[in-house]
Amino acid sequence: MKINQLKILTILLTAIFFLNSCNFYKRSDVKDNPVNVDERVRENIKEGRGIRFGKGSVRGGTFDFASANPLWRASIEVLDFVPLTNASYSGGIIITDWFSSQKDQEENNRELKLSVRFLTNEIRADALKVIVFEKKCIQNNCKTKKIKSKLESELKLAILKKAALFEKDDFKKYRETEGKKRGNSVIKKK
Repeated sequence: MKINQLKILTILLTAIFFLNSCNFYKRSDVKDNPVNVDERVRENIKEGRGIRFGKGSVRGGTFDFASANPLWRASIEVLDFVPLTNASYSGGIIITDWFSSQKDQEENNRELKLSVRFLTNEIRADALKVIVFEKKCIQNNCKTKKIKSKLESELKLAILKKAALFEKDDFKKYRETEGKKRGNSVIKKK
């Protein structure tokens, strides 16, 4: 009997230890969390936390993740010169088809393929990884390899510049629409 009690006690202590380290309870300060319930809900939705049921589960307006992400939109726009074989927003990757300029195709049968990987949704220098692959074919013998090219840094810079412009335009539109709405509601309350 004592061995069974010892086993149960050991299992309980182990379970308590592991549950304690799961961070179910996270201490928070009042200054970090808005007191107003609507503001707190808005913050949680913006951060992707929480669940909504019933009528509250449907957000107002149309919101599509890919079209709302300036980095993704900029990448698609910058890479519009080449066909895409894979563009997975949820996977965070864009892969182009093999392409070449007419000159490269005639002279040395060289084709390129691009891969753009999204490391974060924030617009910053380390948000993207652009990889260039090269394929050379000589008499039906093709060799493919990853290469370092100026094209990597040029594409990355072009995407980041375009994304920054998109974000600036989005912020400007938001300020014009939402700012006016909030300004009117503040005026009405007074």
